[in-house]
Amino acid sequence: MVYVFLADGFEEVEAIAPVDILRRSGAEVKTVGVSGKQVKGAHGIIVTADIELSEISDNAEMIVLPGGPGTSNLEKSEGVQKAIDRAVKSGATIGAICAAPSILGHKGLLKGKKAVCYPGFEDELYGAEVMDTQVCEDGQFITANGPGAAFAFGLKLAERLNKNAEKVKSGMKILL
Repeated sequence: MVYVFLADGFEEVEAIAPVDILRRSGAEVKTVGVSGKQVKGAHGIIVTADIELSEISDNAEMIVLPGGPGTSNLEKSEGVQKAIDRAVKSGATIGAICAAPSILGHKGLLKGKKAVCYPGFEDELYGAEVMDTQVCEDGQFITANGPGAAFAFGLKLAERLNKNAEKVKSGMKILL
């Protein structure tokens, strides 16, 4: 199961593009409303999440943290913090894009890892080697630098799950 966490203020494209790509690839994905099923994105788009935070189970193969102004809402959520801790312990993949890699940085999870983030958040990736690329993969972490990387991020997540990433890329006519 892949859980994509949505908190008020999330960057819509950073959540929806990866969800779309992952679902097209055959992955089982649930969007998770951090403070309820109705979640308002950074640009006023209201999304109805598949489930609420209280409904997630411990069977995550992957969790995904979209960025945007809602990153602070993700970070202050006890449920999201616990999900990250469980994912780290189980070895599940953790994807974070834009400002969201800062959550992992604040937890000390990126120390000694290569990572990327939205420009201006580099100092929040405590101990990480900040790379100059759209998407970066190091161990169980996949990070991306912003909205423009949403498709590449989604494809990298699908690739990690061994799920038809190239077929989806070709079918969607994604030129990366």
